[in-house]
Amino acid sequence: MTSPTTSTTSGTARPRPQRTPSVVGLGVARTRIELREFFRERDSMVFTFAFPVIMLFIFGAVFSGDIGGGVSFTQYFTAGMIASGIALSSFQSLAIGIAVERDDGALKRLRGTPMPPAAYFLGKIGLVLVTSVVQTAVLLAVGKLFYGLDLPTSGGLWLRFAWIFVLGTAAGTVVGIAYSSVPRSSRSAGAVVSPVVIVLQFISGVFFVYSQLPGWMQNIAAVFPLKWLAQGMRSVFLPADFATQETGGTWALGQTALVLAAWTVVGLLLALRTFRWQRRDAG
Repeated sequence: MTSPTTSTTSGTARPRPQRTPSVVGLGVARTRIELREFFRERDSMVFTFAFPVIMLFIFGAVFSGDIGGGVSFTQYFTAGMIASGIALSSFQSLAIGIAVERDDGALKRLRGTPMPPAAYFLGKIGLVLVTSVVQTAVLLAVGKLFYGLDLPTSGGLWLRFAWIFVLGTAAGTVVGIAYSSVPRSSRSAGAVVSPVVIVLQFISGVFFVYSQLPGWMQNIAAVFPLKWLAQGMRSVFLPADFATQETGGTWALGQTALVLAAWTVVGLLLALRTFRWQRRDAG
């Protein structure tokens, strides 16, 4: 195949310069690759999407009754599982997935290609956004159909949902990328990452009512983003007067924004400092 040519004033032809793909364009292409690989890994896909729904059905079947303010436990739990689903799709999925890619040499091979590193990370961000949106939509549908979850009826509440979702996803994504350097191998990745998420779910108001947890648990949970993400989601999907049932008697939306934004910045700095393209024993 001949290269495209352009004519010059002297009548000769010269090759038309090829346009270099932009980083954003490469990131979009990388996102498509990441999504194809994700949906091909059926075990990971089923766990990511099905685990929150299964837990929702289990807790919904075991616990019933009103916890105050006209809110049932299942409604409270549904809001918490939406936050937990974001953590699973961002932090846990990336921390394990990147550790596996590093261990099997995929990251090293990618680093040796002309693809700019930013495109790789944009691909991961795109993957997290798509999977988080799908998972949240599934949880909202299940919560509405089976547990009477009240969906927002005003633009203001949907706007609140949007910024909480974006900040929570951003924090989970960059912290997940940073934490991916902790596991020493792909075999230990699940054991190193999953317990962190499980413990945070128990102390952050996902599995249990946060205000009824011991004070020391609340203090620990308040350091991490999942507690604030869950509280923010409750402010969207539970009645406004339920805020009096929260610790401090308010939704604390300003503090939620600050904590999630702070974790996004801290996670980004840690990722830039600690991210590795190859195993520690590779030299």
